[in-house]
This record gives sequence, structure tokens and C-alpha cells, in this order.
Amino acid sequence: MRSKRYNLFSEDLKQRFGGRVHKISVDAGFGCPHRDGGRRGGGCIFCDPGGSGSFGLERRLSVRGQIEAGKEVMTRKYKAKHFMAYFQPFSNTFAPVARLRTLYDEALAVADVIGFSVGTRPDCLPDEVLDLLADYHRRTCFWLEIGLQSSHDATLEWLRRGHDYACFLDSYRRAKERGLKVCVHVILGLPGESRRQVLQTADEMARLRVDGIKLHLLHVMKGTVLGERYRAGEFRLLERDEYVTLVCDVLERLHPATLIHRLTGDGPRDYLLAPLWSLKKWEVLNAIDAELEQRSTRQGSRAGKQEF
Repeated sequence: MRSKRYNLFSEDLKQRFGGRVHKISVDAGFGCPHRDGGRRGGGCIFCDPGGSGSFGLERRLSVRGQIEAGKEVMTRKYKAKHFMAYFQPFSNTFAPVARLRTLYDEALAVADVIGFSVGTRPDCLPDEVLDLLADYHRRTCFWLEIGLQSSHDATLEWLRRGHDYACFLDSYRRAKERGLKVCVHVILGLPGESRRQVLQTADEMARLRVDGIKLHLLHVMKGTVLGERYRAGEFRLLERDEYVTLVCDVLERLHPATLIHRLTGDGPRDYLLAPLWSLKKWEVLNAIDAELEQRSTRQGSRAGKQEF
């Protein structure tokens, strides 16, 4: 198989653990400070009632139960041997430290789980939580995933994120002071953002030399404020070729050492409003590979350059 022109996280894990590592999404019953933490706003406009996590997660099961169920499926389908728990829906640091430790330890106690990652918000990372996460970083394979979406405050306000870019920079700085590996989530195709602004966010991620990044396609789910605005015709979504071009532009700007955790995003067919082309995920990924090949370029080839 021809090697990729970008630095895949999955390949990094494979080299470290001698085989493919399969991530298992876990719903540990967390909430979100932007929804139920006493703040006004009601949550991000793209977030669905399930907390923008994987649909179909068995929240009625314990953390161990969810991981064991996921292991059974992946072992049967892929003969999987290594697993990583991913605390995904809502804000997975939004609980007292003692509660977090109990849930995280429950995941690590499952056989063949080599580590875990937690997804959260920049404004849900007090020092005592970061100290806890730093302890896990020292003794297992741990990743902190922070949802940023954009480095532009006007966009964050439109998304009703409830924090600004300075808040992200503060949480990122404190995480890196503790040596944590951080994966940043960024959405491409946000209404009102120009190509120049998207590339400015990419340049910021390169400047920070983020350890990892997840690039998400803006997709619209039923049951969201974003969905209502889309139905009202307030904005348009990217076509597939537009998205592919933008992803390649971003990859060229990122630091070459940054691990690519994801290059697109989609949602279950029953809940997805648009774009429907996102359901053909492998076609999108193959198109990205082909575009980089056609350009004769790769991740980091334009890092540090300011052309727009």
C-alpha cells in the first residue's frame, strides 16, 4: 500500500503497539457546562441531543460493559488485539476529580486496553483536572482532545461556543506545561469563514505545533439549532470537491510532525440532514489522497508560509 502524504495517528499507534489499535467510544454519562452548568446559551448550535457523540452508544451499560461489548464486535470482525477507550459525548472532564479517576480507571482495567482519550471543552479544564490527566499521561497512552473548531472569535460566537480563542490558548498552555499530548478539533466549512480565515486557523495550529488534529466537515444533524438554520436557508455547505481542496490546503500548512487523527466527519444516515455526500467517507478520503498526489505535495510543505 502506498504511504500517505500525511502523518496518520493510526499508523503511529500501530508502530508503537505492534498492530492496529481500535478505538472504542464510551458514553460515561457526563454532561456539559455550556448546557447544564448554570450558563446561559443552551449549548453549541451544532451539538445534537446526544452530545455530538457516536449514536447508538449503550449508556445504560457501565464503562467496562461498553468497552467489553465494543471489543467483542471488533475482535469478531477484525481480529483486533489492542484497544483504546474514547470518552466521547459531551464534556468528559465535567465532574469532580474523584469521579473522573473512577471512570478512567474502570476503562484501563479492561484487558487489552492500552490507553484512552477524553474529549472536552477548553473551559472545562481546571488545574486539578489537568493534574489528574498528567498522571495518566505518565503511566499510559493518553490523549486530551480539545474542541476548538475555529481560532476566530466571531465564528465561535456564531457557533454559540461559550468561550473565545484566548480561553483555548490558556487551557492548551496549561496542558502542555504538564506534558500532555493534545489533539485539537477544527471544523472546516463554517458559515462566514473565508479560505483565508480557515488557513489562519491552520497556521495557528502549526505555530502551536499541536500534537494531533481532527479535521471535521461541517455536517448538519437533525435536532440541532444548526439544522434549523440550514433548513431556513441561512447558509450553504461545502460541496465535496470544495472540501477536499480545503483539507489539502490545511494539511500543507500544518506542522509535519502533527498526527492526523481525522480528515472528515459524518453522521448516521437516519440523523444526517446534509451533506449526504459525507456518508461516502472512503470516497472523500481517497479524493484527498488523489489531490495531494496530483499536487505533488504533502503535510507541512507550506508550514510557516503566509500565502493565501
